[in-house]
Amino acid sequence: MSIYKLSFKNLNRRKLRSALTMLGIVIGVTALVVLMGLGSGMTSYMKGQTESIMGDVSIMNSSAAAFMGSTGDSYINKEAVAKIKNMSQLYDIREETQFQTNIQRTPVIVVGMSDWKQIKINGTPGVVISKSPFVDNFGYKIGSKIKIKEEEFVITGITNEGGFGMGIVFLNTSLALPLNDNKVSSITASTKKDPEVVKKEIEAQVDGISALTKSDYAKQIDEIMSGITLFVGLIASIALLVGVISIVNIMLVNVSERTREIGVLKAIGFTNREILGSILMEAGLLGLIGSVAGLIIAALLLELGIIYLAPQLNMDGIKLVQMLPLWLVVGVIGGSAVLSVLAGLYPAWRASRLNVVEALRYE
Repeated sequence: MSIYKLSFKNLNRRKLRSALTMLGIVIGVTALVVLMGLGSGMTSYMKGQTESIMGDVSIMNSSAAAFMGSTGDSYINKEAVAKIKNMSQLYDIREETQFQTNIQRTPVIVVGMSDWKQIKINGTPGVVISKSPFVDNFGYKIGSKIKIKEEEFVITGITNEGGFGMGIVFLNTSLALPLNDNKVSSITASTKKDPEVVKKEIEAQVDGISALTKSDYAKQIDEIMSGITLFVGLIASIALLVGVISIVNIMLVNVSERTREIGVLKAIGFTNREILGSILMEAGLLGLIGSVAGLIIAALLLELGIIYLAPQLNMDGIKLVQMLPLWLVVGVIGGSAVLSVLAGLYPAWRASRLNVVEALRYE
């Protein structure tokens, strides 16, 4: 009998014990893959969205500190706007503005939009309100009138953007700019040559502004999400570590119970190396099978999340392949198998060092 058949036989004759041991690996892998898959999927989705909706460069005031509801120094001054619009290396220039106001005693952010692909709308572009709180609390609907800074507009669409007690109104930039005294929060533009080169030229020629390219945004997303993914991955790894430790325990019990059997195997010609390999293979199989099962369960959970939660988060375009990149699948399966083999190393070494005579006398 080969060590391979022996390993499978030993796992098969202790089905319940093997299943319970693998359960720790399954839970650990499931938690690890789900949490890291969420981070990987969101990173990939956000970078994809950035590529599809941004111009080659985005320009803003270098002292801007707020993302939304900006006021004062966060706007680009009119002289800088004029210089940027006259640059020959830029085309398809779009001005953006955003400011904060109150509607029915509720804080609201008004965003001027020139690229309506950035949000999912029920209705048509023009004057689009967030579902919360305008629809949920105030009963607004498409066709209703809404007053912003004493100006009245007819609502053309509704979006799920917004929430947390603060509403958002998206307006065509041509409507939003006059409401904000024609103050420009940011400018996006396409470039006629390398965006990185144009970025440096813009910052050198126009004082008080900063320019970002698509690659800059991608790096920022990577930095933020990699930190989050690493943190949750470390937390989830604790569950996997507990599963690996359970393999050490169960393999020690198995070796103890099979002392006489190991003595017989040695007596009929099995070498120390073959005994060692048999125990290590058992441990590796526990990790391998458990990791594959955990990966399948994690994939099902992530797919359910895509089906039921993604639409509510305006992430309809996200795919399972973005959440389960090849490096994660291979890393989890390979890592679990290797850790399980390492966990079985001490029990395997003990089994291989057993004295034949003493093992045969063991009761």
